[in-house]
Amino acid sequence: MVDFESIIEKYYTKDSDAYNLLTIHSRQVAELALQLADRSAVVVDRDFVVEASMLHDIGICRTNAPGIFCFGTEPYLRHGLIGKAMLLEEGLPRHALVCERHIGAGLTADEIREQNLPLPAVDMLPVTLEEKLVCYADNFFSKSHIAPARTYKKVRAMMARYGEGTLQRLEAMHELFSKKN
Repeated sequence: MVDFESIIEKYYTKDSDAYNLLTIHSRQVAELALQLADRSAVVVDRDFVVEASMLHDIGICRTNAPGIFCFGTEPYLRHGLIGKAMLLEEGLPRHALVCERHIGAGLTADEIREQNLPLPAVDMLPVTLEEKLVCYADNFFSKSHIAPARTYKKVRAMMARYGEGTLQRLEAMHELFSKKN
């Protein structure tokens, strides 16, 4: 099992505001992801899901997002790519892909171009069940304030403003992870 706590502490000062926000949010994502896996018909690598959930937002520390105690220079939207690079340096290519692919319900190259996003115009879509599970669970929790999970109705409304493709991907993940055993 990957020692995600040591990796987080390499980039975040333990018990700092940014560390606390990141770890609380990431634990919420991990817990929901495991609950979704338990009650749905999917079989996933549970250890990997926990590790990936805990590391999916590692890159926020290098973004300019003072509202979440991050004082870097990069646009927040790039935190997935930043996290991917960080985890590749740690020798974790599978975890790195979760970082890259977890934004919203994933992003297509066309969406990146059409919305003029500060990202390379390549597909960044969750592919594996584990990637989809972390991506989906992440949408239910805010990092800007610690709060109970959003309802699916709120998540769906939030994603709808990003276009039909995003909404279709979210709905496909919802269908996949809301099936009962």
